Amino acid sequence: MMNLKTNLALQLSVIDFTSQDLKPGTVEWDSVRADVRRALEEYGCFEALFDKVPLKLRKAVFNASEEVFRLPLETKQRVVSKRKYRGYVGQIPALPLFEVMGVDYAENVDKVNAFTQHLWPKGNKSFSEAVMSFTEKVSKLDFMTRRMIMESFGIDEKYITEHLNSTKCFMRMMKYQGVEETEEELGMEDHIDRNMLTILCQNNVKDGIEVKTKDDKLWIKANPSQDSSFIVLGGAMLHVLLNGRVLSAVHRVMRMGTNTRHSAGLFSVPKTEDLICAPEKMIDAEHPRLFKPFDFEGYFQFTTEEAGRRDLSALKTYCGL
Repeated sequence: MMNLKTNLALQLSVIDFTSQDLKPGTVEWDSVRADVRRALEEYGCFEALFDKVPLKLRKAVFNASEEVFRLPLETKQRVVSKRKYRGYVGQIPALPLFEVMGVDYAENVDKVNAFTQHLWPKGNKSFSEAVMSFTEKVSKLDFMTRRMIMESFGIDEKYITEHLNSTKCFMRMMKYQGVEETEEELGMEDHIDRNMLTILCQNNVKDGIEVKTKDDKLWIKANPSQDSSFIVLGGAMLHVLLNGRVLSAVHRVMRMGTNTRHSAGLFSVPKTEDLICAPEKMIDAEHPRLFKPFDFEGYFQFTTEEAGRRDLSALKTYCGL
């Protein structure tokens, strides 16, 4: 809600993933795993220091983002998807500052090249390589984070491996147009993400993402502290999978100033029609099952049918017990 205050003193947890010794079974792994769990329980998100994406690649991704959004509208609309909010999204009256370009199966070279050729019939090597390289490297942070949080709750290795293999990567480039006003404007309304995990980075325009506190009383500015930082947000599917034990971060994007904000995000999404359901390990007398099994695409469709369905109450309406 717009009348909540932004608390400049509050900060997200900053978790360091840069150690060369960060491998399952090590002291470093166990320490970071504990930090990840605390952050997802308290905020549903955190800032990750992750140096596997070099500055050169970040620049290539934002150059690709600027290039794709400079295309004529009729060209961008070649990749408007029948599945709402996939492909190109823009020209939304309620969100006039916002455009997005989404690449499904961004880990698959054939899918990425096919997507690229819709926009550039002769291909665009720098664009497709930026998408593929970004996805390959950032997906490692995604896999580590999901493995850590499931391990922390005692979920067995077989289940974790099957879960990681059941998801795909959806990569989005997002543009928020700068504004002339000296007051902040809403670039994206507050919402929860519908997927498992979201990992975001943005260009040099730092102000933008704000995360709501657990008590719903304040907003925290999620400004990255370093060039190697990513913002990691738990989504609705992770909240369900872990039976409500971690938060799905409520967040929004605020805009102020004339500089255009570009961000790139990797979203882990179920790739099968298997039902989303918390494993038995997450159910006990103290934590009864909160959600009935459901499929992701059905839930996604539900959220697009009416405004205001991208929050926790709508998730509970759809599949709560």
